[in-house]
Amino acid sequence: MHRGEVADAGCAHPPGGVVSDARPLTLALTRGRILKECLPLLAAAGVVPEEDPGSSRKLVIGTNRADVRLLVLRGSDVTVYVRHGAADAGVVGRDMLLESGSEGLYEPLDLGIARCRLMTAGMVDCAPVGARVRVATKFVNVARRFYSARGVQADIVKLYGAMELAPVLGLAERIVDIVDTGNTLRANGLEPLETIAEVSSRLVVNKAAMKLRPRLLGELVEGIAAAVVRRDMQAGGAGQ
Repeated sequence: MHRGEVADAGCAHPPGGVVSDARPLTLALTRGRILKECLPLLAAAGVVPEEDPGSSRKLVIGTNRADVRLLVLRGSDVTVYVRHGAADAGVVGRDMLLESGSEGLYEPLDLGIARCRLMTAGMVDCAPVGARVRVATKFVNVARRFYSARGVQADIVKLYGAMELAPVLGLAERIVDIVDTGNTLRANGLEPLETIAEVSSRLVVNKAAMKLRPRLLGELVEGIAAAVVRRDMQAGGAGQ
């Protein structure tokens, strides 16, 4: 969605009366690396948490703005909260959007943080896959689509962690997982094989919320977008 689309999304109003912006805007953040790299962008956009979201035990964290609050969730939960309207917006990796789909969501911004790749991997010097392959992954839908497009039937073993063990112990011939440096793969005798998608973190917005709360969400999107532009300009200047 381009800049103009944010304003356009606010033109529609639900039947039954005027909707108030009184409730704080709820922004769901993905814990871990995404959270760490996202906080400077939020600060540059004028949103600063009252306490460290990475260490706080609170489920809902206030900010310096009375009209914005934060949630810190697993990536797979961010899309659920935003899609169902429990959060107005969120920051999540593109991998999660590829897996769960973006129905009910706008994706107005690529934040350019937490960059990595969604890849297939297997044992070093492994044989090419045939007409059928057993794949260990938490990205069930992504894996099925990827292999189906190549005429291969993928038998999925759903795991939530330690994917590298699956080929080592004979549980699967391939894994589909996020790869950053590839060091963990190589340390376990595996190698990255095929890139499924380049991944970075995206700002996502609930479509209904954008219609109901155009002012607050529009300001948030514009503020973060400006912070991304400033960061990229500074990085470009430093590289010259």
